[in-house]
Amino acid sequence: MTAAAARLGILVIHNDPVPESEIWRMAPEGVSVHTARFECPRPADTEYVGSPADALANAPDVVRGLDQLGRLGVDSIALCFGSSSFFGGPAFDTGFVAAAGAHAHGVPVYTAATAITAALRASGVRRPLLVMPPWFTEPTFRATEEYLGEVGVERTRLVQFALGPEWDGIARYNAFDEGAHWTIDPAEVHQQVVKAFQDPDFARPDGILVPGSGFPSGSAVVSLEQELGVPVISSNQAVLWYGLRHAAPGTPPNTGPTAHGSLFARRLP
Repeated sequence: MTAAAARLGILVIHNDPVPESEIWRMAPEGVSVHTARFECPRPADTEYVGSPADALANAPDVVRGLDQLGRLGVDSIALCFGSSSFFGGPAFDTGFVAAAGAHAHGVPVYTAATAITAALRASGVRRPLLVMPPWFTEPTFRATEEYLGEVGVERTRLVQFALGPEWDGIARYNAFDEGAHWTIDPAEVHQQVVKAFQDPDFARPDGILVPGSGFPSGSAVVSLEQELGVPVISSNQAVLWYGLRHAAPGTPPNTGPTAHGSLFARRLP
């Protein structure tokens, strides 16, 4: 199996177009990306605070997606829903992978959070600036920091991407469902991250992490690395890198080390 022949499967919530669009854009020529969708377990007009691993893996639409992707013949299946891992901790990743494997016809399953963790280790990042999507709320902030602490990331500084004033009247946790992800400009992502990174009141981070699968930040990765001189890791970038490394562990992706970030020059830790 070569990287150019890889077939990557992803599980995505019902109304999130970002993972497949970003992963398709970053994928090397010849790589195919295959998406199955499941209903987001967040009830309408509420904050998401986690799901039991077995319950999510055995939800009927998740089972259907795993079954169909497995029968399709993908090389791996990624759960692009990092919040579930953050609230459940690394034990969620282990539990989800074990339960999901029963439905995937032998295809390896992994989570976005597992890919992020591997990407941080491969890049040598221990103290990243954490850039949170604008629809995340305080419970998700705390859960993400706790998850990262459990996998060896030192306590870090957290900033949140700010939407324009036209979103001020909408509850933060509803912004994604209201379409905020369609309005985010990579140039604005770059500008806000650079300002936070260079804040003289804080110690310099050794990298940048953007953990939200639904936050369209991939187009800002290279420009941030060039300006700030540290590794930048986004969720969808990490999912693609991790999937390619498992599909063809000895073959670097043919995107090269700078096309979509320095991560693609690195091997699994």
